[in-house]
Amino acid sequence: MGKSRNPRRNGAGAEPVVETVDGGLAELIPDRDRARAWTLLIDGAPQSHVDLDEPSYLSFEYQRRLGHVIDLAAPPGKPVHAVHLGGGALTLARYVAATRPRSTQQVVERDAALVQLVRRRLPLDQNARIRVRAVDAREGLAKVLDGWADLVIADVFSGARTPAHLTSTEFLDEVRRTLRPGGVYAANLADGPPLAHLRGQIATAADRFPELALVADPTVLRGKRFGNAVLVASDTPLPVAELTRRAAGDPHPGRVEHGRPLVDFTGGAAPVTDAAAVASPAPPPSVFR
Repeated sequence: MGKSRNPRRNGAGAEPVVETVDGGLAELIPDRDRARAWTLLIDGAPQSHVDLDEPSYLSFEYQRRLGHVIDLAAPPGKPVHAVHLGGGALTLARYVAATRPRSTQQVVERDAALVQLVRRRLPLDQNARIRVRAVDAREGLAKVLDGWADLVIADVFSGARTPAHLTSTEFLDEVRRTLRPGGVYAANLADGPPLAHLRGQIATAADRFPELALVADPTVLRGKRFGNAVLVASDTPLPVAELTRRAAGDPHPGRVEHGRPLVDFTGGAAPVTDAAAVASPAPPPSVFR
C-alpha cells in the first residue's frame, strides 16, 4: 500500500485500465505528470507506481525507503540475487534491474491474473533477469535455495492486510534459510494506533535476527495515524547512519529507529508464532481518500 495522487489521465492521453484479478478489482491509472507511468490499485487501495521510462523512479514513500535498503545492500551497481515476496506491478524488481544490472531476481506473486495484466500492460525489460512465480509467498520462498539470496523483500498484502502466515517466526526461519551470510531482509509493514501489530513484528524479527532497523514516518511511530513502516534485518550490522541520512532527505522524511530505542519501542511484545499469528489490521477507509 502507499500514497497516490490517483491521476486520471497522463500526458499521452492514456485511459485507465480496469480488470478483475484473483485479488479483486485491479485498476491501472495513468499518471498525468509522467508520460508512461501508472499507479496500480486493487479494490481501491494503491499498491504500486511504475514509470516505464524511468524504472529507478519510486513514487510511494515506503517504496523509496525499500529503495534505500536495496541501494545499501551491496556496493553501488553490484548485481545481487533478490527475492520479492509480493509482486504488484513489479516496481521494486524493475528498480533492482535498473540500478543493479545483471541482477538475478525471483518474484513470488500468488495472483496469477494480476501477473498477466502487469506483463501485458506494463511489460518488463526483455534483458531483465526476473522470474515470476504465481504461487503463495511462503510456498514460493520454500523453493529458493539455501543461502541464495542477497536480499529478500516482503511486500505482501491481501485485501490491504498482510496474511497471518507471513508474520511468524517460522516464516522468518524460511527467510533466514534463503539468505546468504550478511544478506538483508526488508518488510513493508502497515499498522495504526496502538501499533500492536508493528511491535509484535519487531519482536518477531528480533527473535530471529541480531541486527534490526525500522524506517517510518514519525507520526506513524508516535501512533498518530495509520501508515507504513519498513523493517530491515540482517545477521550483520546494518548501514544505519546512511539509511538515516537518506530517509531524512526524502520528500516525506522518515525516522530510523534501531538498537535500544527500537527494543524499547516494542514495549515487551512477544514474538509471533504460526499458532498465534493473525493478519495485519485493515486500514481505516480514510487512508485511501
